[in-house]
Amino acid sequence: MHILTNKKILLGVSGSVAAYRAPELARRLAEHGAEVRAVLTEGGAKLISPLLMQAVTGAPARSSLWDEAAEAAMSHIELARWADCIVIAPATANTIARLARGEASDLLGTLCLASNAPVLVAPAMNRNMWSNRATQENCAALRERGCVLVGPDHGQQACGDVGEGRMSAVPEIVEAVERSVGVSDQLAGQRVLITAGPTREPIDPVRFLSNRSTGTMGFELADAAARAGADVQLVTGPTSRSTPPGVERLDVVTAGEMLDAVMERAPDCHVFIACAAVSDYTPAHYSPKKLKRRESAQALELKPSPDILAGVARLPERPFLVGFAAETQQVEENARAKLEAKGVDMVVGNRVGEGRGFGDVETSARVVWEGGGRRIGKCTKPEMARQLIGLIAERCGLEKVTLLRTRSSAQ
Repeated sequence: MHILTNKKILLGVSGSVAAYRAPELARRLAEHGAEVRAVLTEGGAKLISPLLMQAVTGAPARSSLWDEAAEAAMSHIELARWADCIVIAPATANTIARLARGEASDLLGTLCLASNAPVLVAPAMNRNMWSNRATQENCAALRERGCVLVGPDHGQQACGDVGEGRMSAVPEIVEAVERSVGVSDQLAGQRVLITAGPTREPIDPVRFLSNRSTGTMGFELADAAARAGADVQLVTGPTSRSTPPGVERLDVVTAGEMLDAVMERAPDCHVFIACAAVSDYTPAHYSPKKLKRRESAQALELKPSPDILAGVARLPERPFLVGFAAETQQVEENARAKLEAKGVDMVVGNRVGEGRGFGDVETSARVVWEGGGRRIGKCTKPEMARQLIGLIAERCGLEKVTLLRTRSSAQ
């Protein structure tokens, strides 16, 4: 079951040229199991047919606050109560300004004021309108009130300009909707520790050993765990990723620093997910001065980096342990070998190399545990994270986490 199954999405369409993409957005949301209803502003109704939106959503599209038939039963209040999420895509500068002022001069504005549902706004306008101070202040006001802004993107605009102002791609908006409505209590009351990103092992003041990890999977797992009700701590190597809401973050650089941070926190957590791409080796000798180029070959002596997952596995009362195995071949076999060698509860194996792996938008995985396993087909990393967190909650919902929870209560 998809995270949007049976969710009620109110799609607001305002008068931007990008309105032509609203039917596709409605269709994508519906494909994921959501029930979608469209509300068009006056400008939106001039650019896209309400009948077309009705055909795509399967429900009449509303465009007027003064629809006598609908408002006989206070339909605008019913719509406001009905929605699990309000998505305004595209959102013009005018619509954003009216939302920021709290105006209820049309149906869409009234619904936003009357609803307690989360509001997502996907701006679409000329680059100068977007960068105008008034628009930026209006957007800041919306963010302060809890609205989520998706985009805009940089690119070619209908007017011929190039710059920020294009409405975000439909998959990005769908992903943002998933994040807004995908909250559960699967890990409520659990403390989850996650590692993410690469480590950097210094050779000299300007060089280091590292890998291609971007940290995306670990950050998505932290976000999914927080949305599942967990108290999440994220220990991350160098990455440009922003911290997910509700997640406590600690930045480290080397494998040794990550080990220290994890071992300090692991005894007090219920679940440890080792998603970081920790460097397997570190230089045996660090040069405090930059190594100079030589014409002849130069050997670099390496030593194994600390094994963080094995260290946590040796704790007297260890948490539920999840490891990752990035493999170029025999994914399931190598994942099971790691499961046994490390003495952990679950290993997530995925294939890398040959153009797959670090930095990809989509991924797939083979998850293994003692006596069983499951394949997760190709999907986006946010969706992969959601499925993995659900699987972890299912597996550690057995006796292990229950015992840890009891122990914590006794303390």
